[in-house]
Amino acid sequence: MARTILIASGKGGVGKTTVTANLGLKLAKEGYRTLLIDGDIGLNNLDVALGVEDKVVYDIIDVIEGRAKIKQALVEDNDGTGLKLLPSAKAHCSDRVKAGTFTSIVTEAQLYADYVLIDAPAGVELGFHRTACSAREAIIVTTPHVSAVKDADRVLSLLGTYDIRGIGLVVNRVRGDLEVKGETLDARSIAELLRLPLYGVIPESDRIGVYSTISNRMHDKASIAYDMLKDVILKRSEQVYDCTRNRFLGRFFR
Repeated sequence: MARTILIASGKGGVGKTTVTANLGLKLAKEGYRTLLIDGDIGLNNLDVALGVEDKVVYDIIDVIEGRAKIKQALVEDNDGTGLKLLPSAKAHCSDRVKAGTFTSIVTEAQLYADYVLIDAPAGVELGFHRTACSAREAIIVTTPHVSAVKDADRVLSLLGTYDIRGIGLVVNRVRGDLEVKGETLDARSIAELLRLPLYGVIPESDRIGVYSTISNRMHDKASIAYDMLKDVILKRSEQVYDCTRNRFLGRFFR
């Protein structure tokens, strides 16, 4: 049975879709059959993040309404990793998609994958609850900003009402210089505050959000951080990226 992991956040703009895309690509490059599902119906972004929007013929609504099978709707990434995406639908009323219907789609998708990553809509509205019903594990993505951490705590409390066995934290867009100066919360303090295991720390990068980085053609610090996140998910390691490790002041303060 595939591991089904919900990627969620309390608010938009924290990089949840980028985390989903990068983690999926890293798992696929390891040889795992990896399938991404864009759960943000009506506001699809995952196909854009992967650079495959021009390859989309059918979407999740076509599958739900019987115009296509899941295998027909799957889109493969451009780098030949084998990563597959079930895209969302544009300009569709998401309220028409019930939790039970979405769960049945995820259940069938598990037949074609070792890992199913669900990119949940930001926030805690109906779309979040629809996607949370279908997952057995979850990753909460936040940034070191107080408002984002508060929203992450709200998501965590809601996930506790679902049958989710394991929940971890990814702190995204971390700036080591600000962390060293004490101007932002450090990732481990955020994890302790939320009482969650820290799965990953992703540094701020000018290349994040650009397709060349998401496809990991450039081996920068963000790519290293995603490799470490992938190893945590695969239970090979518990190490996370240290955004201050190349800074003298960071070593001094530690």
